[in-house]
Amino acid sequence: MTSSKFKPNDDIFDFVIKKANGLKGLVDRSLEIIPNQCIQPKEHRLYKSQIDNQESIPIIDLSNFDDLNVEKSIQEAASKWGCFQIINHGIPIEVLEDLKDAGHKFFELPPEEKFKYCKDNYSAGESVLMFWSAIGEKNEKVLEWRDSIKHGCNPQNDSNLWPPQTRNQVLEYQKWAKPLAKKLLEILLKGLNVNVIDESLEPLLMGTMSININYYPPCPNPSITMGARRHCDGSCITLLFQDGTGGLYVRGTEGDKWIHVNPIKGALAVNIGDLLQIMSNDRYKSIEHCVAVDSSRARVSVPLFVNASIDSVIGPFPQMLKDGEKPVYKHILHSDYWDNFYRKRPSGNASLDFAKI
Repeated sequence: MTSSKFKPNDDIFDFVIKKANGLKGLVDRSLEIIPNQCIQPKEHRLYKSQIDNQESIPIIDLSNFDDLNVEKSIQEAASKWGCFQIINHGIPIEVLEDLKDAGHKFFELPPEEKFKYCKDNYSAGESVLMFWSAIGEKNEKVLEWRDSIKHGCNPQNDSNLWPPQTRNQVLEYQKWAKPLAKKLLEILLKGLNVNVIDESLEPLLMGTMSININYYPPCPNPSITMGARRHCDGSCITLLFQDGTGGLYVRGTEGDKWIHVNPIKGALAVNIGDLLQIMSNDRYKSIEHCVAVDSSRARVSVPLFVNASIDSVIGPFPQMLKDGEKPVYKHILHSDYWDNFYRKRPSGNASLDFAKI
């Protein structure tokens, strides 16, 4: 049986992780002072002076998905920004709203119910696991201000192991989102002169998929915490549904400036991950992003990570090099890249250095 009582001298990692109270458990104790283990070093915080309110990432209407101008807009956004929002993408709004509500229902469960899905660390092959991100060296770990649950969406993963609060909603979302992700990848690859996602390319581009539900509880002092430190995704692409609270920021095109990805009802944010930057030989940009938290509202976001199969070999597409362009990256096993990525996370886009020639 877990305990939801927390006292100032208690071990926060034991309370949050091993007893499955999560960061929400701290907030439920009427927390007024942020524990030291949740205070981010100054270099990892986001300051108002860093926010660029003059720019915004592209918003692309997919009403006419096959329009050449739409295709060009997606390819240009992936090259310049590495991130864009899509509207009129075909996923019903009620599917997204049900997904958000499922997140609230799960994370508002008693800790003894969530404990069934609890793991200390993220694991790639699990069907389902609840986890937290403790960043830093062994004796200097800092908790990001979020609780997460991952659903493995692959044939070997058993959805019957998923929580009943999220199972049907995630399965329904997956049904709509998977073909959308494939269509987006097809358009992005056309910009690289790779015209078909055939049987040989599908494992490379979307061999594994997972859907996380992230829950960011209200924070008494958001200025000294982060829901997620600045990082790039290790995916090919990520599709993100966020609620109306806001808090997602992407790095701007100049200096250490950050741009808020303003929530749009029913929209999805799409960002390029490290794997597609490698495959495109730097034609597409893996975008660095971070998440700030709110002082009064809980935020739910749902990223769908579209990845290569773990045994794939990752490297620039031959089409990128046929005209004499020099490769920026070597060919590596995805499993080796994955191991490096999670040892280094969060490290901005420094994980790409592992694959560079």
